Amino acid sequence: MRLLSSLLSSSALLPHNFTSRLRVPVSFQSHYFPRLFSMDSSEASLRNALSQNLSAVEAQGNAVRALKAAGAAKPEIDAAIEALNALKIEKASIEKQLQAAVSGGGGDGSLNRESFRQTVSNTLERRLFYIPSFKIYRGVAGLYDYGPPGCAVKSNVLAFWRQHFVLEENMLEVDCPCVTPEVVLKASGHVDKFTDLMVKDEKTGTCYRADHLLKDFCNEKLQKDLSISSEKAAELKHILAVLDDLSADQLGAKIKEYGITAPDTKNPLSDPYPFNLMFQTSIGPSGLLPGYMRPETAQGIFVNFKDLYYYNGNKLPFAAAQIGQAFRNEISPRQGLLRVREFTLAEIEHFVDPEDKAHPKFADVANLEFLMFPREEQMSGKSARKIPLGEAVSKGTVNNETLGYFIGRVYLFLTRLGIDKDRLRFRQHLANEMAHYAADCWDAEIECSYGWIECVGIADRSAYDLHAHTEKSGVPLVAHEKFAEPREVEKLVIAPVKKELGLAFKGSQKNVVEALEAMKEKEALEMKAALESNGEVEFYVCTLGKNVSIKKSMVAISKEKKKEHQRVFTPSVIEPSFGIGRIIYCLFEHSYYMRPSKAGDEQLNVFRFPPLVAPIKCTVFPLVQNQQYEQVAKVISKSLTFSGISHKIDITGTSIGKRYARTDELGVPFAITVDSASSVTIRERDSKDQIRVSVEEAATVVKDVTDGLRTWEDVWSTFPHHASASAED
Repeated sequence: MRLLSSLLSSSALLPHNFTSRLRVPVSFQSHYFPRLFSMDSSEASLRNALSQNLSAVEAQGNAVRALKAAGAAKPEIDAAIEALNALKIEKASIEKQLQAAVSGGGGDGSLNRESFRQTVSNTLERRLFYIPSFKIYRGVAGLYDYGPPGCAVKSNVLAFWRQHFVLEENMLEVDCPCVTPEVVLKASGHVDKFTDLMVKDEKTGTCYRADHLLKDFCNEKLQKDLSISSEKAAELKHILAVLDDLSADQLGAKIKEYGITAPDTKNPLSDPYPFNLMFQTSIGPSGLLPGYMRPETAQGIFVNFKDLYYYNGNKLPFAAAQIGQAFRNEISPRQGLLRVREFTLAEIEHFVDPEDKAHPKFADVANLEFLMFPREEQMSGKSARKIPLGEAVSKGTVNNETLGYFIGRVYLFLTRLGIDKDRLRFRQHLANEMAHYAADCWDAEIECSYGWIECVGIADRSAYDLHAHTEKSGVPLVAHEKFAEPREVEKLVIAPVKKELGLAFKGSQKNVVEALEAMKEKEALEMKAALESNGEVEFYVCTLGKNVSIKKSMVAISKEKKKEHQRVFTPSVIEPSFGIGRIIYCLFEHSYYMRPSKAGDEQLNVFRFPPLVAPIKCTVFPLVQNQQYEQVAKVISKSLTFSGISHKIDITGTSIGKRYARTDELGVPFAITVDSASSVTIRERDSKDQIRVSVEEAATVVKDVTDGLRTWEDVWSTFPHHASASAED
């Protein structure tokens, strides 16, 4: 996560955050880690109470020993022991409360975060939602395969993304190569800046992310060492809060201060050093054209801006979108689907006039109200709170309407997928997280067992990216605004006298000319005044790294009035960038729950996927193995196929209750049970309610509910209800 500090002066990396590296910035800990890391008053008071209790236990223990040594009377010793035991009981109670506070559990016997995560992951792998890649060869860290239900969920999420953004917003979709020439990523800043700090086991050579080791140390101390004082806990939390701001030297010093060693061997570690996260390759057999596997999809859109602008009729605003694979050679990937080496990104680049960032459809989302976490609240130690989006834009909390519009659209997209709105917040980047060119940046963060995870970055990147590629390629990536009437404007004209400069600087003439032409108006007018009064001025040429002497005969600087028929400008870019794998994993966790079997002897797994994203929309079960029922099931299957509804027929002799449980575990929302030749029942997964419909109506009812044309409540009130004592057995 060295990006946040190293990219402040360059790069299209930051808002590709996970979009900058599709990773969570570590610079603000409560954004990445579980809520326990925001040192609230209750945790601090519990730590203080435990510290005082431990001192009291020690003092009372000494008193008991002193009484025994002095041969005190038995009643006196017994009273002292009773007081000691009472203090120990109090200690156990405080420890239990503190453990609940730092583990995210409520002290009510519910699964803690780690146990819950393991339960969900085991279910997902067992049902083949995803599995480690190359499993028979022991796998490779950071690479995963989606199985059949996982592929279906991913396909449904991407289909809805296209509908919600590309179709509804009339975006231009492109598909660019994964292999990218070095020159493109040199211009964007990735070649020089796309790094994390790494340390090595000095004996085995095993590599680790330096900030991860320090984070893990602080995390373990805070969660497992309940005896640390509130002051020490605050110190560890502060380290987590500023982790991304630490330089290599500061990070190395902290690792040494805390005695952190290699996790596997306990061997000493090297000093931290930068490691570029891109996979390098060469293009063509000669190996002379270096390239990289793209770390994000956005650059393909930026380099095609000129053609896309022409395709759009030379009009702004417009948006281009791309879904594709991205690659990052993570040092030590972990956290399952949240941090991987190959992943799917869906990115939008909305090009807009920098002088007009209003959005014609902003009123459609202005009344939305959801959890927002402005930087002022973060800096003052407050929590996220519900804010109407229109209010956030009108007060300037969100920089402009277009940025606000996309924040609202992202909220609608995620909640319609099935993300819990109470575990979704939009966090504004702190000043130290934003690149110098960015106007405003917000992350859609979803809370899961790993804490608050950045899943979508929404950033106003100004005109940085198009400027960078214009400068490197020499091709102007600009837009035009034609005036109804010519406008008279005063323009600064800098005219280097190349003959004089050539005689003076010979081979360095080009560097000096470019530096003179690149001067801002204020600097140029100051040079003009100095030349007129002194005839000569010292001028710093950055490409030469030194000052040169410029004489009056070498450059003419003036302001001239000109008539302009159009305005030429570089558009600003509003960029929403989606980490599809992260969204899907959070959806898995938000959708998962357990409920008891009818007999109450076991807990059954259920995924409450909305029909929109469910891997299979419907199952068809003949109640018993019966040729007539199986024939009816095949007829319904054909109708479902014709309606475009994914489904599965299960004609095994297993009890209907067990078949329901199997499909509930896959998140299938509806089950059609064939128990007669003329009518069937349709069961809804979460309520387990059933209605009875005719065979001819079954596919239509399922399609209407699946497509959102009707709700289950609608059909429940329309069709006869069905109750069966054996249905869930």
